[in-house]
Amino acid sequence: MKIVIGGQVDKKEIESLVKEFDSSIETVIKSDLDAAMALKTGQVDYYLGACHTGGGGALAMAIALVGKPKCETVSMPGRKPDTQKVVSAVSEGKVAFGFTADHKEAAVPMILEAIKNKNE
Repeated sequence: MKIVIGGQVDKKEIESLVKEFDSSIETVIKSDLDAAMALKTGQVDYYLGACHTGGGGALAMAIALVGKPKCETVSMPGRKPDTQKVVSAVSEGKVAFGFTADHKEAAVPMILEAIKNKNE
């Protein structure tokens, strides 16, 4: 599995969380535009991005390039990630996930666990 990390903030920290979850996951860090293009062109399987709102800088380019139906805002200020919503988003085929930087420690493993369970 290959994951691109885009968004506006905490890219290295998100990459570290992915590697902590499963060191066999290939990661690449790109600008939000390049990350969304990598997803659109099939160079990567999934997109993770963080910003301060969870949907703006984290997902704007992904929404523009791959479409809103393929994207999910996992958390926002005052709305923590919800396991069932993440599982539902993954099962619906969403491939781009945005969240607030302060929720990254909860959001990243939650998203990856849902993806892992779907692929088993």
